[in-house]
Amino acid sequence: MDDEQWIGVALIGAGMIAKTHVAALSAAGDRVRLVAVVSTRPERAEHLAEQYDGAAPLFTSDLSKVTDDPAIRIVIVATPPSVRIQLIETLAKAGKHILLEKPVARTLEKAVQVVEICESAGVTLGVLFQHRVRSPSKAAAQRIASGAFGKLGHVEIAAPLWRDQSYYEELGRGTYARDGGGVLLTQAIHTIDLALSLTGPVASVQAMTATTPLHRMEAEDFAVAGLRFASGAIGSLVASTASFPQRKEMIALHFEHASLRLGTDMLEVLWRDGRIDDEPVAIGSAGDTGPIVNNHEWHQGMIEDFVNAVQENRPPVVTGRAALACHRLIDAIERSSRDGCPVDIRQ
Repeated sequence: MDDEQWIGVALIGAGMIAKTHVAALSAAGDRVRLVAVVSTRPERAEHLAEQYDGAAPLFTSDLSKVTDDPAIRIVIVATPPSVRIQLIETLAKAGKHILLEKPVARTLEKAVQVVEICESAGVTLGVLFQHRVRSPSKAAAQRIASGAFGKLGHVEIAAPLWRDQSYYEELGRGTYARDGGGVLLTQAIHTIDLALSLTGPVASVQAMTATTPLHRMEAEDFAVAGLRFASGAIGSLVASTASFPQRKEMIALHFEHASLRLGTDMLEVLWRDGRIDDEPVAIGSAGDTGPIVNNHEWHQGMIEDFVNAVQENRPPVVTGRAALACHRLIDAIERSSRDGCPVDIRQ
């Protein structure tokens, strides 16, 4: 491939998800090159070169190797949200386009700050909500956009997941200082983002969050919320990492003329006249419901879309500003639980 046709990428963060990113970049082909991996302990990240089908990237702890390299146009940030603001300021000032692992930040206030930093610098900010590019998700969005289902009336969002206690005993997971929260911000945020992309925003919420006796952790491992959508629809959200054995996440949308059930690897439409449509969608691994994402195809889809967005000067499939919708909802759920009253959400 002509050197002028490829785009350089750096990966910052070499934790659990780094292997998935490297595999996704490798599968993206010659048009994308992984130039550098930045880690606080680069010698411990060098094993990632084995996952990359190309020239081994530079492994370094020196951020200037990224900011000063004109070949690197895109940076994937996969660090904990507690160490992002200054990093993003430095990258944006250097003109690097940024693709963030979720969440955008630990708090809604910090998430807004991240978005505004990138907008002020004129760089593209995307967020890796890979559930959006799954085949069932894309098929659901197309079916809803057609208008054939009629008005949305009732929404059910469920993320019944499980994490062993050992998960929370590593690296301060489930703490406010590192992660900003528990199941909502770290796990269920993917399902929340996908649901909101199909339903539109939530106008108000009444909620309860808690830490069950099954975990020793600072933040919540259980959340339940009643939702009132801006469209007039009513709904519920239940999320947990204390549901053993865990089940697949599910979104059910009940419209005027049909109900839609959307899961990791399925989409079912049940019409009021008795017809049932099973969409012919590609079946992917459900590995991303566990602590480690085993399937790189969805990350690959997000990365390829982001590369195209940068090259075509258009927004990516999930912009930083669009990602604020789920941050606003999670913030409102936490405030409602704390204060014991409904919370209105400003868009």
